Amino acid sequence: MHAAPASAVVARLRGILTGAALFLAAAAFTLWQSARVAVLWDLSYLLDSAWRFSLGQLPYRDLPFAHAPLTFLLHVAIIRLFGRIYYPHIVCAALEAGTATLLTWRILLRLLAPLAERTWRIATLLASALVPLGIYSIYPHPIYDSDCILAALIALYLAQYTQGDGVERSSTALNLLAGAASVVPLFFKQNIGLPFLVAMLLAVAALAVARRTQRASVIPQLCFFAGAFVSLLAAALILHTTVGLGNYRYWTLTFAASRRLPGLGAILSIYNQPSLLWSVPAAFVGAFLLRHEATRRKFWPCAAAFALLAAPFLWTIVALALITDPDDRAGQLLSLWPHLLVLAGVLALANLRPSLWKTAPSFNALLPFVLLAAICGTFLSQQLWGSTYALWPLLILLIGLLLVEVPAIAQPLALIVTATFLLCGGLYAASLERLDYIHLDGPETHATLPPLRGLTTPGPWIPQFEELVRFANTEIPVNDGILLLPGEDPFYFATGRTPQFPVLLFDLATDPYTPQQTLDQERARNIRWLIVKRNLQLTAPPEYETSELLRLLQQDFVPYRTLTGYDIYRRRD
Repeated sequence: MHAAPASAVVARLRGILTGAALFLAAAAFTLWQSARVAVLWDLSYLLDSAWRFSLGQLPYRDLPFAHAPLTFLLHVAIIRLFGRIYYPHIVCAALEAGTATLLTWRILLRLLAPLAERTWRIATLLASALVPLGIYSIYPHPIYDSDCILAALIALYLAQYTQGDGVERSSTALNLLAGAASVVPLFFKQNIGLPFLVAMLLAVAALAVARRTQRASVIPQLCFFAGAFVSLLAAALILHTTVGLGNYRYWTLTFAASRRLPGLGAILSIYNQPSLLWSVPAAFVGAFLLRHEATRRKFWPCAAAFALLAAPFLWTIVALALITDPDDRAGQLLSLWPHLLVLAGVLALANLRPSLWKTAPSFNALLPFVLLAAICGTFLSQQLWGSTYALWPLLILLIGLLLVEVPAIAQPLALIVTATFLLCGGLYAASLERLDYIHLDGPETHATLPPLRGLTTPGPWIPQFEELVRFANTEIPVNDGILLLPGEDPFYFATGRTPQFPVLLFDLATDPYTPQQTLDQERARNIRWLIVKRNLQLTAPPEYETSELLRLLQQDFVPYRTLTGYDIYRRRD
């Protein structure tokens, strides 16, 4: 056996240390965020739903449920492994955040390979921006969007390895696994996973056609399709035999789309940015200056191109000093999204030129289409402001693809991009601006109940909720049915009680019932107690007819006790 060259050993050690540093930094940032804020509205839906499913209650068939199952099943597994303890769920999110950042870096290393000796530096620069902008850095609790992006990154990593450069170096098993992995995001979040899967299948089909034209083997692509088909078939059979495929299709597609799918105007509104009128033309001029080899070797054309391409990022940094309103600063940072999406769209179309396919076809050339499909699918939920919190790894990959097109200035431009995201993105994440839909004023309070230890958030909501839990434990019989309005707290996870009402969170996106139907359900299930939360952590009431529902329910309930933040009603005898 021959010893590896010293340079190879150093490169391998450097890779291990860099990957470990990125993983640990992203995970630590998530733990820091979760140690200072908790969004009770979202957290209660996750924890109470996972607890309900761990008891054997089935969604889709027995209960209305508008979300794909895998995030909730993941947390069912955590509950069964650790019991009703809050902290393992946050540790899971931190580990996922570190993994997503590490995977993004690994994908970047392959994307940026044409930049030769600069590849490692640029990939590491870009990936470091994901410490404050990772999948769980802005929103630090377990949630389906973030899990779906991690699943998509795993699928992209496998597809890039097996389909990336036309070299048949991967086994049949890896190609099958890559195809199967492309299906998984669909069962974490529908509006992300479905366009992602379709784009992946189209990209691999395009590779197969190109390879067939060149009389190259298409076995890797056929194996990819086989893996995807078998995975879809297995998922359909599991759903059919457990909850019913028709039930699943109705709740996760028909019902969910009816409550969340925006109109075309809302979808296109993200491109209604005044800054696009100058940033996009400037980028095109900068790219044009670098178009020819002779121009790229001259200082002034390169300097001008760099200034034009870096201008939107530099302006975002300058805005930190000029703009005092945190909301406006966040808007300035997010305005980079439509700018970069337009440039990536142009790149994707340019990659369809016939001359590209005269050499070995590459998955990387079609990657912009896959990334844009996943990003645009995500925007269907809460558009630009609401949906980008978990999407930054995909944007970083798009930026990597764009930098490959401007090799003469790729490294300094990557430095500016990274500085922008670390400075402005770090402030955006640390200021909790994305969480402006909850109250964030007041001193931090910490949970004391054993199942909730580690739960922390500013304001009085945790002590008030623990008062409710102690009241329920002492005065409400454990088998009595309870209806909580609007369901902002993880009551069932904290108490270990069995939910007896089909809806846990009274919100337009999750509750299919009218107030009258809710009244009918309450009577049919003999609900004995009604608990109404007066003091919401949400800054605005949920999208629901709460006052009308409460008026109807008061036909069956009488006031029993008033707690600090809750009104307790008991069923009329």
